[in-house]
Amino acid sequence: MLHSKASQWQNILIIFLCILVQFCSPVNAAIKPDIGALAFSFDLGNVQLSQDRFLDNQGRTLNYLKDIDVERLLYVFRVNHGLDTQQADPNGGWDSPDFPFRSHVQGHFLSAWAQCYAVLGDQTCYDRATYFVAELKKCQANNKASGFTDGYLSGFPESDFAKLENVTLSNGNVPYYAIHKTLAGLLDTWRLVNDTTSRDVLLSMAQWVDDRTTSLSYDKMQEILQTEFGGMNEVLADIYHQTGDDKWLTVAKRFDHAAVFNPLAGDKDELDGLHANTQVPKWIGAVRQYKATGDSRYLDIARNAWKINVNAHTYAIGGNSQAEHFHAPNAIAAYLTSDTCEACNSYNMLKLTRELWLVDPENSAYFDFYENALLNHLLGQQNPDSEHGHITYFTPLNAGGRRGVGPAWGGGTWSTDYDSFWCCQGTAIETNTKLMDSVYFYSDSTLFINLFMSSILLWPEMGITLKQSTSYPVSDKSRLEVSGSGNWKMNIRIPSWTSDVVITVNGEVLSNVQVSPGSYAQISRSWTDGDVVEIHLPMRLRTIVANDNSSMAAIAYGPTILCGNYGDQVLNSIPSLALDSIHRMDDSDLQFTSLADDKNVPLSAFYDAQGYNYNVYWAITGSLPTEN
Repeated sequence: MLHSKASQWQNILIIFLCILVQFCSPVNAAIKPDIGALAFSFDLGNVQLSQDRFLDNQGRTLNYLKDIDVERLLYVFRVNHGLDTQQADPNGGWDSPDFPFRSHVQGHFLSAWAQCYAVLGDQTCYDRATYFVAELKKCQANNKASGFTDGYLSGFPESDFAKLENVTLSNGNVPYYAIHKTLAGLLDTWRLVNDTTSRDVLLSMAQWVDDRTTSLSYDKMQEILQTEFGGMNEVLADIYHQTGDDKWLTVAKRFDHAAVFNPLAGDKDELDGLHANTQVPKWIGAVRQYKATGDSRYLDIARNAWKINVNAHTYAIGGNSQAEHFHAPNAIAAYLTSDTCEACNSYNMLKLTRELWLVDPENSAYFDFYENALLNHLLGQQNPDSEHGHITYFTPLNAGGRRGVGPAWGGGTWSTDYDSFWCCQGTAIETNTKLMDSVYFYSDSTLFINLFMSSILLWPEMGITLKQSTSYPVSDKSRLEVSGSGNWKMNIRIPSWTSDVVITVNGEVLSNVQVSPGSYAQISRSWTDGDVVEIHLPMRLRTIVANDNSSMAAIAYGPTILCGNYGDQVLNSIPSLALDSIHRMDDSDLQFTSLADDKNVPLSAFYDAQGYNYNVYWAITGSLPTEN
């Protein structure tokens, strides 16, 4: 009884927090609407997570965002622009004063602080974001004294761009990649925090990009684009959406990489050998340019890229790439190594997936993939034993792999507070401050439920509050409680892996609603306050066979990839798993027994596989149990 009352007070507190955030956060409305959009996202502050593994990840990341020394993050900017460093210590790793593209990670921090404020109304994150931008403005204002052009802003000298243009750049520098991160962070701070200083610094910096590239020939720009440039086309298209100024579309188009876009426009897979995360942000840029211009070629490029990558280059956990690169189509079993699945790629694939679904919201396959990559790759990227949410760069898929064992330049371990600052560390703090952004969407009077997470949604236009309660994916049920009334439609994603789905409203089975796997169950009714929808998505064991080897597979239970727990044991080859030996121990958690190489091996959720050696892909024998 006491527990029940505590839960009631917790729910009241969460609803109050949602309402409070609505009053302290700005409405995020782009001046130019997205062309072709058929569904729309809720503002971040309209959705709050409650009581689950995702909320834990968010909490650890917020600890880091509120604890990190902002003066240390400003160090390389201040040094480069000739300002006093305030006696701060320099950072190490990818933000050290001698690292080629230092100052790339700060844009991620700006985005994460802004998201933290938009989600929770957190004053500390607001103060950090606005202070940081004010200090960047001082750096930008000192350009003349530093010998830089108006608007330039970076932790490395402007002369690096002359080297890029003259093909003399070395040491792995990717200057436009870093510039993109700063632009994106400033844009998020403007949009989510409503900070006009961010707007001014952003537009001045974007003008520098325009001035720098306007006199370059098409051929010279294509030569420059051979060097990684992040999502420059994406952020420039977004600046157009935010300002309504057509000139930013002109600048964005200069970053259309023909060598990548042309094959994709023709639905050709020419990804073999390409650096993976160099490409995915370009695809996001393509769909954002489609939504700005209506040019269907951009949409074709993005859709084809998504299809090719997901179908021919993606591992069972939703991640892609090995040693940061794409390989031949369907080469999966051939590349089960310790450096698979760079996390940045999945972060960007989720962004691409979301953008594509918004123009095709009847296509549930997009969110089947989204759920897979978020649950099985990015959720487990974070170390749950770290108060600051430290992460791993790669997610190893070799036999006996282990999270937190990375490349030599990453220290072979988890990220740190001040001595790593990898790209994947930057994208992780963004991922874990917007985990709720794709649970719910709307279109007119239709509500889409795409993910099953314990959460509370405020839908002010309809006067509705929706509470979702679930222990999914441990359980196969989710409960939706409606507060408010009115006529509207609820579209619930039915994952492709399930069958025999049952949906009830107020305890009565909806026999007249189609619940086909790989589609949306559509419930149209006049809702009344207190209505309860319960969703039962039966889960079974299934295999995900490697594209290039039908005798090798990963094991999943419902949406969850399972792995074998080998403790500290070293594996020299891929184990042979007897499929008919797999049995769930009980329904309170995702613990299974199995026989691999004739030895007992426990299986459990891969997202919880930290601190031990594991195995994901198996040489399989026999068949899965009929009842599982």
